[in-house]
Amino acid sequence: MTPVDDARLRELVVMRKVRDRIDREYAQPLDVEALARGVHMSAGHLSRQFREAYGESPYSYLMTRRIERAMALLRRGDLSVTEVCFEVGCSSLGTFSTRFTELVGVSPRVYRERAAHIDGIPPFQAKQVTRPIRNREAPRTDAHLA
Repeated sequence: MTPVDDARLRELVVMRKVRDRIDREYAQPLDVEALARGVHMSAGHLSRQFREAYGESPYSYLMTRRIERAMALLRRGDLSVTEVCFEVGCSSLGTFSTRFTELVGVSPRVYRERAAHIDGIPPFQAKQVTRPIRNREAPRTDAHLA
């Protein structure tokens, strides 16, 4: 292995640690600066390396994790949209709703209403069918969950 390959491998290990931290702590107040401090990098360098490794920014990845969890909580149906927003670590209902709509194609309120009408679908299938779209926006059509 060349020194360049070895350095690249070490960078990928660090990016995996960052991604794992996002997956574990998505509901915590995370930002790129905090993630970068955790791996002793500048925020800009972390963002570039993460995008190179995973095809999206750390913030985009974090928001996708939060929206995926929000979708599960909304399908459960026992929390309001505002409660779900704060439960997944978002501090702004407006930002949460906008990002949710971009990724899922419908607002959190509409998603929750439609999810309440899905009967007989096992949770693991609902999760697969209703995954948010990553790296592009969902179509603005009247998307259906089933």
